[in-house]
Order: sequence, then C-alpha cells, then structure tokens
Amino acid sequence: MTMSLRRILLSALFLCALPLPAAADAGMLTVGDAQATVRFDAPLQTAAMEVLRIYPAVRSELLVDLGWETSFKPEIVLVKDHASFKKVSGSDLVTALAIPGEDLIVIDYSKMGGHPFTLEVTLKHELCHLELHHGISDGGLPRWFNEGICQWVTGGFDEIISDGSRSGLREAVLSKRLVSIDGLSSAFRSDGKGLLLAYEESRSIINFIKRKFGVEGLRKILEQMRSGRDLESAFRNSLAIPLDELEEQWRASLSPGNAWLFYLRDNLYEMLFVAAALLTICGFFRVLKKKREYKDDEDEGEGGEGEEEDREGD
Repeated sequence: MTMSLRRILLSALFLCALPLPAAADAGMLTVGDAQATVRFDAPLQTAAMEVLRIYPAVRSELLVDLGWETSFKPEIVLVKDHASFKKVSGSDLVTALAIPGEDLIVIDYSKMGGHPFTLEVTLKHELCHLELHHGISDGGLPRWFNEGICQWVTGGFDEIISDGSRSGLREAVLSKRLVSIDGLSSAFRSDGKGLLLAYEESRSIINFIKRKFGVEGLRKILEQMRSGRDLESAFRNSLAIPLDELEEQWRASLSPGNAWLFYLRDNLYEMLFVAAALLTICGFFRVLKKKREYKDDEDEGEGGEGEEEDREGD
C-alpha cells in the first residue's frame, strides 16, 4: 500500500473514528513535549506518557546506530482498536507503520505489551523509517534495504506478526524460490507468506553485509546514499563490490545443507508426531495380524482334534 493511500485512509479513519480536531469529545487525547507529540485513545494515557518518557533514549540510540544526526518532531498515534488500525494498514499481519512524508507513526496498541512487540522496540523500528526518509532523498532507498536496516537497528525485529515456528527463508532456500534483490521491493506489496519472506530476506541480506563488512560497512553505505548516490553506486564506493556480486555471495552463504538442518529442527515436533502416528498404525496392523494368525492356529487345532475323534469312533 502506498504512503499516500495510507495517508488518505488514516485521515478518513481519524475523521470517522478518531477525529483529531474534536479529540476531547471523541476520546482522542494529545500529549507532547519539544521532541514528540502523541495522540491516543483515552484508555491509553499511561502508554502515551511512556512513549514520551522513552522517546529521547530511543532516538539517541537510533542516531548512534545510523551514524548521523537529523532534526524533526514526529507525531505518534496509539490506536487501541485493531479493526480501526487494519483500515490503515490493510493487513492483519502489520502491527505498526510509518508515514515518512508526514513524520507520522501509527501503532496498533492491542498488539503491544509482550515480546517482541514492545512499545520501545516498535517505536525504534518505525522511527528508523522516518530517519531514513529524512537522511536519504525520496526514491533513493529501496524498500528491502529500508526494512533490512530498520530490522538491524532493532535486533531483527519487524512489524509483522508471524508464528515464529517456521522460516520462510529456509523453505525458499530448499525449494530454490528465493526472491531476487531486484524483485524484493515489489514482494512487499504481497501479503501472507510472500510478505513474510520479503522481510526475512531483507534482514538476511543486511545481516550478511554486517558479518562480511561490519557495522561500519553498513554505515558507509548509508552515508554514500545520504550524499545522493543510488544503492548500486553506494555499494561500489563503500564496499568495492557491485550489488549483483554481493547477491551471489549472499545466496551462496545460504547453504542448502544448513537449511535442511534448520528445517528439520523447526519441524522436529511435527515429524516426531507423524512418526509416532505411523508406528501406532504399524503396531495396530501387527497386532491385528497376530490375532488372525492365532485364530487360524486355533481353528487348525480344533479341526485336528475332530479328525482324531472320528478315527477313534471307527
């Protein structure tokens, strides 16, 4: 979903459900300071004050990670109703979103409160999107790189809900269905497994760059893009490697052998369950076979006794 469309939907949502001009009447309140403004449903006042409390530390930590300094005042909206938030996000999987052109962050508070979806981590991830928008010119930052960086600064967190028990990336490696870097940005427009894979691949590529070139390698790329260079030029100038060659190296690092081991680990419970079910079925048929053999032996025994009695009678 495009940012402009999200903005239209968000405006409609606020006009119909959370009207900002009449916030007090509709239960929508506002708190703020020199650094940020928070709008929220009345029951979320404690959460709103917590956002204001943690914001300075989150912002400072993020700027250290990115290695630059920007200045803007974001507006953070806490929505307690998941149905209302979905009208903005367009997906059941999304827990928060950032609208860079408006310096706006919208958080589905109904999904907060437990690992990994805490206010602090979610805020840092979405704030990272705004920072990247302010640091890098419009159109210069591919979606996959944007999401990968924001996952990196939050230790791998994304704003997508998944069951966490399976890796779409490993399944894609095993089935040879990895999305190319050129196709990753469009993959974010999908939903379900396609969207989850786009996030996983983006995180995996950024982690590969970090392992190979270090955190400074990532910062050099960001600095090159901040100076106006596109991603391809930024990779050549900062890492001395073209993007397509880096993609080849990343793909080679995803060893199918290791992927099989992780796949077996992730699916061990299901495999054991199936194995136990098969053993139970086999055991049932073995018992059934033994019962039939035992009955046949009994029938043969009774038949033999009858023949002996007939001979004795003669």
